[in-house]
Amino acid sequence: MPTNLAIDDTLLRRALKLGQLKTKKETVTEALKEFIERREQKKIIKNLGSIRFREDWNYKRDRNSR
Repeated sequence: MPTNLAIDDTLLRRALKLGQLKTKKETVTEALKEFIERREQKKIIKNLGSIRFREDWNYKRDRNSR
């Protein structure tokens, strides 16, 4: 999908150099992937500790029965 964006040149140059990427397109694509990954990780981290296990569950017995 062709898109025209006004991207801060200084930020783009820094990202190109830091990421050791060859093109602006690669840099923007990589940045979007990392943005998505971080947001998804935040969801996972938010849910840590919110899982409740059954109190009668014996994980050792289940592990040995496999």
